[in-house]
Amino acid sequence: METGRKRDGAALIALDWGTSSLRGFLMDGAGAVLDQRANAHGIQNLPQPGLPGFEQAFAGLCGDWLAANPGVPVVAGGMVGSAQGWAEAPYVACPADTSTLASKAIAVDSAAGVRILIAPGVTYAPPDAPPDILRGEEIQIAGVLADRPDWARESCMVLPGTHSKWVQIQDGRMTRFATYMTGEVFAVLTKHSILGRLMPADVEAGAEARDAAFAEGVRAARASGPGDLTHQIFAARTLGITKRMAPELLKDFLSGLLIGHEMISGLARTGAALGGAAPGSGRPLLLIGDGALCRRYVQGLGLLGIEPTARLENTAPRGLFQFAIAAGLIVPPAGKDTHV
Repeated sequence: METGRKRDGAALIALDWGTSSLRGFLMDGAGAVLDQRANAHGIQNLPQPGLPGFEQAFAGLCGDWLAANPGVPVVAGGMVGSAQGWAEAPYVACPADTSTLASKAIAVDSAAGVRILIAPGVTYAPPDAPPDILRGEEIQIAGVLADRPDWARESCMVLPGTHSKWVQIQDGRMTRFATYMTGEVFAVLTKHSILGRLMPADVEAGAEARDAAFAEGVRAARASGPGDLTHQIFAARTLGITKRMAPELLKDFLSGLLIGHEMISGLARTGAALGGAAPGSGRPLLLIGDGALCRRYVQGLGLLGIEPTARLENTAPRGLFQFAIAAGLIVPPAGKDTHV
């Protein structure tokens, strides 16, 4: 797709700016993506340190879009609004919806004279438990709910990743959520612990064998008792030493074990019974994120007797568009309900 040429109907530049990557979307007034691009200039990998790095990354990704579409509004979400980002957009408290985010957004004026509206994160701070936070996922959630009032009424959204989120939705608002450091723990254990010494980096088993090892990990999590996790993790070493599992399958077993423990806890928080409700009944359970990782969660949930309602990818552009509408930067398309 050509760049640098004015796009007919270009109405918004939307930035999904995370820790390790920067994604940009040029969108029209109906929310359709006209052009998109991405690079590795997340907030921890800028072209140069500090504010000049943010300026350079922004100009490098969007400079020709801005030149071809003068005056087009710009919005951003993700870690760009964290304390380590371009400017800090303080967290808003649950319950929160897209209108709440827009009302607490902050603006940054770039060196090019372009104003960027940055979305805040969300915090859940019950009086009887430690607080929890998310930043970036709120935009993905807004994108999911934009066209699904049935899911906005009540649902549970699971966003797998380095720090997985389980978010409860009620009447279009995020009411509570829980974070699981599943992906980060997996990375630490496989790269920086004794377990990784038995896991070859240059050998990969077939899909069927990997799925079987993953399932064994999920079943171990389901059979666990209180406090068993660190004991069970050691099996990712002993199964290899005793040759009961091939070395190239140990990562999959460990992945199943960690994801299994996350799912059991997350389902308990949502009130879902293991092996319980028939598919399609009860509160919708939605998976949002990378296809390969979500596939693992679908497999794991199936082993626990749960069928997700839907699996969705890349909902951030739609969420950023809804954020721009809520902030008054774009007139909503005719006939669209913009309350999320």
